[in-house]
Amino acid sequence: MAAIRRIVVVALVAAVALLLILLLFATLRGRPQDLPWTPLDLSQPVGLFTGRKIAALGDDAAKCHALLDQAGVRYTAIPSVSAGQCGYRDGVRFLPGGARSTRFAPTSPGIACPVAAALSVWEWEVVQPAARRFFGQRVVQIDHLGSYNCRNIYGRASGSLSEHATAKAIDIAGFRLEDGTQISVLHDWRDTHDKGTFLRTVRNGACDLFSTALSPDYNAAHRDHLHLDEAARGATGWRACR
Repeated sequence: MAAIRRIVVVALVAAVALLLILLLFATLRGRPQDLPWTPLDLSQPVGLFTGRKIAALGDDAAKCHALLDQAGVRYTAIPSVSAGQCGYRDGVRFLPGGARSTRFAPTSPGIACPVAAALSVWEWEVVQPAARRFFGQRVVQIDHLGSYNCRNIYGRASGSLSEHATAKAIDIAGFRLEDGTQISVLHDWRDTHDKGTFLRTVRNGACDLFSTALSPDYNAAHRDHLHLDEAARGATGWRACR
């Protein structure tokens, strides 16, 4: 029993020390978004816990909608879908104008609200800064392969449901710049110059905002897109980035 008590005490001391370090780190940087208990603000730069806070919005549609409103994101709520284990209740679709300026093609997808929140921050804090850095211009269009799809992972006949089955995922195929330049995951991922570097940069940035960010580096099934999802894995749940 004494040994167990010592282990418990050491664990508690370590947890408190980690908490104090985190608090000091966030305070010195002037970044409250680096703390797990501060309110989420989509207009703030990405913090250490931003991705987990966004994923948690899946449990509170009203809060998610309020955060989109607060950040100036224009959207419309879409009707709920119920199809056995598939479906969603908090779906939204981006509208033109507002704080977001990048259109989606072929159409604006219907997505779960947390995905909309993550995509908005990704545009502001990752995609557009990377485009200006590597190309000196903005991304005006994001090409996608869809969101909601009632199916299992990889479309298998059996197994776990895909996050697409609840509209908590979207597959990004490429980007278009102001001058018409196209950047394709399928054709440019292995590029060793600006296009490939841009794609890998926005994938890395997505890892801080989405529960899952998978690219051609993961497997052949993702050779033509970035799979981004907000799987519900809890406040301390694991995150997949490849």
